[in-house]
Amino acid sequence: MLLSPIRCFTILAVAGLANAHAAGTPVSTQWGQVSEPALPATVCSTLAATLTPVNGSVDSLDGDPSRSQPDTSLIQDKINACPAGQAVRLVAGSAGQTAFLSGPLNLKSGVTLWVDTGVTLFASRNPKDYDNGVGTCGTATKSSIKSCKPLILADKTAQSGVVGGGIIDGRGGSVVTGGANANMRTWWDVAWQNRTSGLNQQNPRILQIQNGSNFTLHGITLQNSPNFHIWAYGVTGLTAWGIKILTPSLAYSRDGYACPAGTTPDAVTPATCFTPDTAVNTDGFDTGYSSKVLLAYSYISVGDDHVAIKSSSGAGAHNHTYAHNHFYYGHALSIGSETNAGVSDIAVTDLSIDGFNSGTSGGLRIKSDQSRGGAVANVSYSQICVRNVSQPLTFDPFYSNSKGSLYPSFTNIAVRKFHDLGSSKYAGGRLTFSGYAINGQNNPLTITLDNVVFDGTQPTFTAAHNGGPVTPAATHFTLGPGPVSFASSIITSSANGVTVSGTPGSGSALDCSSAFVPFKSVLPTSPI
Repeated sequence: MLLSPIRCFTILAVAGLANAHAAGTPVSTQWGQVSEPALPATVCSTLAATLTPVNGSVDSLDGDPSRSQPDTSLIQDKINACPAGQAVRLVAGSAGQTAFLSGPLNLKSGVTLWVDTGVTLFASRNPKDYDNGVGTCGTATKSSIKSCKPLILADKTAQSGVVGGGIIDGRGGSVVTGGANANMRTWWDVAWQNRTSGLNQQNPRILQIQNGSNFTLHGITLQNSPNFHIWAYGVTGLTAWGIKILTPSLAYSRDGYACPAGTTPDAVTPATCFTPDTAVNTDGFDTGYSSKVLLAYSYISVGDDHVAIKSSSGAGAHNHTYAHNHFYYGHALSIGSETNAGVSDIAVTDLSIDGFNSGTSGGLRIKSDQSRGGAVANVSYSQICVRNVSQPLTFDPFYSNSKGSLYPSFTNIAVRKFHDLGSSKYAGGRLTFSGYAINGQNNPLTITLDNVVFDGTQPTFTAAHNGGPVTPAATHFTLGPGPVSFASSIITSSANGVTVSGTPGSGSALDCSSAFVPFKSVLPTSPI
């Protein structure tokens, strides 16, 4: 059945204006109402900064690798001695110093690291400080074995956190001072070798939270990570409220990411200017087989996934809420590609995404393949404003051509009140709707589209890739009762396994007039 086009929309306010909620308004989640976290009532130790950055950088202070982490022991000793329920607070020095310089730190249960507004905790750029015994940190290797410790590790902690209005800076664009690439490559140059040489980067993450519970992130900015910014796996209870994640910052780029020719990693080593597309594998907020996860009132612009919900073991990933957030450069709010332990009960509401016409820009995405697939179910997206994105909606069980017998299944997916304002470069972009119906499997994508509106030129569908079919394929659509602007392109086909139920109607598109906020207005280190 060929559905008739519905292209007459009035762009008026509708219930649930995108991004109109006050930043302190509690969020309703699957496990109850969550309020904005409070800062710690008791501080066990206050440490004053002794270093002064120059133009947002401390590279002039640690060219000698023996002086790469002057504050590590001091901060770690205070964390170790701090009683549960209290915080170690980093503040500015009496003469206006605002910088700390540290190597890897370990949080403990009940203790919060508090970085004051105006203060920056800079990460060491000496790979030897992060070495976990493998000996290859700061290089690109054929081996995929991880060889770097994270800057901050919370292992099996309960009731810990990182808070405050300050910044934690991973210095991904700084030349490393130790190891085989000393004074020759930045962390991001090493990461670029993933793309150019098929090697595995050995770079540290900023924050790794593993196998713990009730971790809090509040107000903090994480920027310029050499690898992932936040990686949380096996965590029950993670609240991230009002955080900012940015890569690259102005310290490593230009306003508008207008890097001059010949300065980026595809031209020279070491590079002297970076964009999100050349600071690769810098995911923002990643979770693996975690539950009761909330990301609210936050801002993310990175060189890979804004969010990646993964599930490779344990009880899987379930009960996540993403509410009132702003995304910029990045690949998408993603589920996958590891979904073999199951993903369920994911709610995304009130999200704006401005992809700045990057060729890798994404909107909403569920991705997997037959080497790591599993059941993804009960995922709802609502009140989503998108512009300048090349791939706004992607539901793809053929994300790679890897082989195996872990077959993807995406069911009970709903997209409601989704408004794409178009792109000067990609128009409506490309959409992927596909179930997994090969290798003796019949796992159709079941998806509801209700008030899904693309302005101007309508989107097209992706071509066949990685052994999968032309899309849409193996998809059971439910359309309406609100408008679906590209409904005429969805054709019932028994050969392709496409069915359509419901009838899209008329109605107003989601009002996105107040949805998009310049990142620089909330974070001065942002180039956009």
